[in-house]
Amino acid sequence: MLTLITTVRRLLCGILLVLVLPVLATAKGNDEQQIRDMLAAQVREWNAGNIEGYMKGYWESDSLLFIGSKGPNYGYATTLANYKKRYPDAEHTGTLTSTVLSLKRLSPEYYFVVGRWALARKAGDVGGSYTLLIRKINGQWVIVADHSS
Repeated sequence: MLTLITTVRRLLCGILLVLVLPVLATAKGNDEQQIRDMLAAQVREWNAGNIEGYMKGYWESDSLLFIGSKGPNYGYATTLANYKKRYPDAEHTGTLTSTVLSLKRLSPEYYFVVGRWALARKAGDVGGSYTLLIRKINGQWVIVADHSS
């Protein structure tokens, strides 16, 4: 009788795994696509000259962390103001390209992204690398920490 119970338990666990794993894989795939879509929307907004639209990919919070060449800065408003100061016109915003090199799920709520960025512009081409910590907040994936260099 004990062998039968053990066999039934194993069978039920196997069935459960067969049913649950595809759902988890699909959820992960959907999350990754949503993140890639958000990052692509940022590039489109930047290339349209819309820095406010580009910023929709960031967490609108005083706790947003942005680390650039001058060190860490906190806050959505500070980050937006810094972007507007550093990129005041089309000569400086240019055309952005962004390439995701790695997208790793840390938990159901967090992803870590590594990528490269480049600006082709009249004021001189620039580019570098970035790391992003992305979090799902109120059903939306947003950047909560950005280290760009």
